[in-house]
Amino acid sequence: MVSDSDRAGNAAEIDRLALALAKEPGSKAFIPLAEEYGKAGMWAEAAAVLEDGLKMYPSFITAMVALGRAYDQMNQPVKAKAILEEAVKLSPENLRAHRTLAKIYAAERAKDAALRSCNIILAVNPQDQEALSLRATLGASASPAQPEPPRPLRTTQPSKPAPWGSVLPAENLQSSTALSEPAVPVTVMQSATIAQPPQEPLKKVADTTASRHRRATVTQLAQWLTAIRARRRDRGRPTESDTPTC
Repeated sequence: MVSDSDRAGNAAEIDRLALALAKEPGSKAFIPLAEEYGKAGMWAEAAAVLEDGLKMYPSFITAMVALGRAYDQMNQPVKAKAILEEAVKLSPENLRAHRTLAKIYAAERAKDAALRSCNIILAVNPQDQEALSLRATLGASASPAQPEPPRPLRTTQPSKPAPWGSVLPAENLQSSTALSEPAVPVTVMQSATIAQPPQEPLKKVADTTASRHRRATVTQLAQWLTAIRARRRDRGRPTESDTPTC
């Protein structure tokens, strides 16, 4: 309850600010004057002062929000909502504007709009009891719902190569860039180039060639010895010196 001394002090402050505004009509002294009118419950006088001030400062956010609150206190929600919505277009995170708008939206049963204003307030101050209480009244949770993270695209690859002439399953043909396209069975075709059998190592080939060369040499030597012995038999018994030594 406001005491008599507070009323007297408030009246004196109103007189002082009104006199200052009269001396300088183009100043922003109308803002504190409107606040003092509001403290005294003189909302009509506050709205009149703010309307005059906004004629000189049409985009003055503080004055717009104060006028919206004055209209709300005067039970004029249509005017209050119009000026406050204009204010949040210029200042989207103005908490005072959203606080009054949330109440107006809730009274109009515009639940989504009311929750939107509450969420903006809670994003700045998660412990704001007024916004939390209004959200609970609207049937929403205590904290704004977080969006579900996007799910990663799943790709399926064959576990091992399919044999020639087999049919791949349709699910193995899907990729991360064409998940929405219908899968078409594809037959694995035999390659045009026939695979050649693996060649023997060079060392093995070299060993085989050397072995064949030795066998040919031994065979030739044996033929030579046979021919020599035949000639010696024709000449007579060979002497010990004629016998070749190996």
